[in-house]
Amino acid sequence: IMMRTQQAMAASGGPGYLPPEHYDQIFTAHGVIMIFFMAMPFVVGLMNIVVPLQIGARDVAYPFLNALSFWLFVVGAALVNISLGVGEFARTGWVAYPPLSELGYSPGVGVDYYIWSLQISGIGTLLTGVNFFVTILKMRTEGMTLFKMPVFTWNALCTSVLILAAFPILTATLLMLTLDRYLGMHFFTNEAGGNPMMYVNLIWAWGHPEVYILILPAFGVFSEIAATFSSKRLFGYVSLVWATIAITVLSFIVWLHHFFTMGAGGNVNAFFGIMTMIIAVPTGVKIFTWLFTMYRGRVRFETPMLWTLGFIVTFSIGGMTGVLLAVPGADFLLHNSLFLIAHFHNVIIGGAVFGYMAGLTYWFPKAFGFRLNDKLGRIAFWCWLVGFYFAFMPSYVLGFMGMTRRLNHFDNPEWRPWLLLELVGVAIILCGVAAQALQLLVSIRNRHQYRDLTGDPWDGRTLEWATASPPPLYNFAEQPKVNDLDAYWGMKERGVSTLSHTDYRSIHMPRNTASGLVISLFALVCSFALVWHIWWMAAFGLVASVVAFVVRSYDEDTDYFVPAQEVARIETARLKDLAEA
Repeated sequence: IMMRTQQAMAASGGPGYLPPEHYDQIFTAHGVIMIFFMAMPFVVGLMNIVVPLQIGARDVAYPFLNALSFWLFVVGAALVNISLGVGEFARTGWVAYPPLSELGYSPGVGVDYYIWSLQISGIGTLLTGVNFFVTILKMRTEGMTLFKMPVFTWNALCTSVLILAAFPILTATLLMLTLDRYLGMHFFTNEAGGNPMMYVNLIWAWGHPEVYILILPAFGVFSEIAATFSSKRLFGYVSLVWATIAITVLSFIVWLHHFFTMGAGGNVNAFFGIMTMIIAVPTGVKIFTWLFTMYRGRVRFETPMLWTLGFIVTFSIGGMTGVLLAVPGADFLLHNSLFLIAHFHNVIIGGAVFGYMAGLTYWFPKAFGFRLNDKLGRIAFWCWLVGFYFAFMPSYVLGFMGMTRRLNHFDNPEWRPWLLLELVGVAIILCGVAAQALQLLVSIRNRHQYRDLTGDPWDGRTLEWATASPPPLYNFAEQPKVNDLDAYWGMKERGVSTLSHTDYRSIHMPRNTASGLVISLFALVCSFALVWHIWWMAAFGLVASVVAFVVRSYDEDTDYFVPAQEVARIETARLKDLAEA
């Protein structure tokens, strides 16, 4: 909103309301916070809620690591936001290219805040990848083979593989930038034999898999929603799974399309251009499987389905513009223009964000026990959809007209009508965000009216709908046995209930712990001190976090049993709810 307002005001040489150095911080903050501290936690949050339920597990494989990764993300987000008030935000753009991010060009603390917040949250993300990789491979319920897993779980598995392979690259890259800034090394400075282009290669070797880390879970969301609201088995399940695996592999050999203009040479550019076009094929397979799932289905246009339909149209447009940018010759003309900005937001908002909104609406009743207000949800969807097209489609036109990225003012009067149109679009999106906030407040206030007593408000097909809403702390009193791809749908067709037994047993569960919070707080102290070069405080924070981790490692009181009587009480209460539904 601040950026679009500045661009709309700064016409014909007018300064606008943001000075250049402030504008640079704003657009950097936008990219960093949206990618690392909005999109990533949304992805991981959906995985935490849904994956254990879909595979019939009682918890993730490593509950303590799960808590630790969450708190590491929280302190990373806290650190980067502290920079808005104490010191400054980076002014380098969200990927912090050198030499701009080197000490000579950014002597302030903004880049240091950037480095340490991303390192801490990145470690948390890596732990999440380990956790869900092991959880999905080792904790599936009886009968659930890999090709009986729900598609969302498949996408979560492939996302975990991407995290495990990509995030160490980010950690190593930021470590080298840290050594440049703190110890005077020259990995990325031309003056002493370094190479800034190595940074660009490394950051995008992480960055393009990161795009698919954001989008694959959204693809999984759309797969679940398309099948549920079409009242049909998902069309082409096996093809969809192999398309996901293909995207996972191909995402590591397309990164150079982010800098065709670097001068890698015709053969190199041709290879990466072809790979970029090829990766569009499995993505297209997914689009057609969703369309064929809806074909001749009894489609219900509930709010999650509206987000899915909006995604299919919007993401397809973004995908086609991406194929255009995959042509090196076209990219040479468009790379530094707003055309690229429009494409990026087309796939991230139209793909990932729409997917997160669909998933939030779809699984909210499962997580919290009551549905969201439908009328406000529909208003939010239409505001987002219409606002998006007004806010970003003009950027394609401005790109063709020659407007470059990162401009805080402009002198070409032909651009202003399009920029004003974009400002209108952003205002409409803001109305959508306000509608979502109001939707949440109204739904909480009227939660008894929207309560889900059945545990299955959408007539779902997968195992998460076989338990109560919200699920008990152990998820399932008795872990289900899977015979079908759509496990819960098959159970409903056979008249099998998850509550048919009465012989309840005590259930082994992990105990809650504050250790993850304590370790992360000490990590926050250490990283804040490193930003400001307070060495004694940094040493204290590092040693204290290690000590806290070691103390936790020797703690033997990490689990307990939920008594059979308590399990019986909870399940009896659920039977009562089902009778009232």
